[in-house]
Amino acid sequence: MDIFLILIGFTLVLLGLVGSFVPIIPGPISAWLGLLVLYQTSFLALDFYFLGTTLIIALGVFLLDYFIPMIGAKKFGGTKAGATGATLGLLIGVLFMGPIGIFAGPFIGALFGELIRDFSDKKTALKAAMGSLIGFLTGVFLKFSVTLVYAIYFVKILWNHRSII
Repeated sequence: MDIFLILIGFTLVLLGLVGSFVPIIPGPISAWLGLLVLYQTSFLALDFYFLGTTLIIALGVFLLDYFIPMIGAKKFGGTKAGATGATLGLLIGVLFMGPIGIFAGPFIGALFGELIRDFSDKKTALKAAMGSLIGFLTGVFLKFSVTLVYAIYFVKILWNHRSII
């Protein structure tokens, strides 16, 4: 049973790493679930402090990820139309452009959102699109960093208990 739990946990951690880049999958939360599953094995005692702390971090990053692109767009002069466009652009970009759409979608979406709001203000639209892209990339970096740390903990825990497994 332990091997099965390890495989499920490892799959969730890998899913978390992928989810750092794919907006549909909550990366840090998936990786945290992998840690939680690992702690269900017979060779590990539940560590509520560790699991609680890592859960709070995962939830914080998950929530913060929704606001970072909007903050980036607003810091660069964007409006709600640009933030909405960035979100829609991300979804459409992933569907139609694959991995490139993850980066190009928010930029193009914010640009179109701002241009729809005020077509004459192209400078603000471009600045908002850049802000949205910077915000999105910051969110991806943050999610990937946290998820990578969880993956390292997962492997470290397995390595430390390799003689028992």
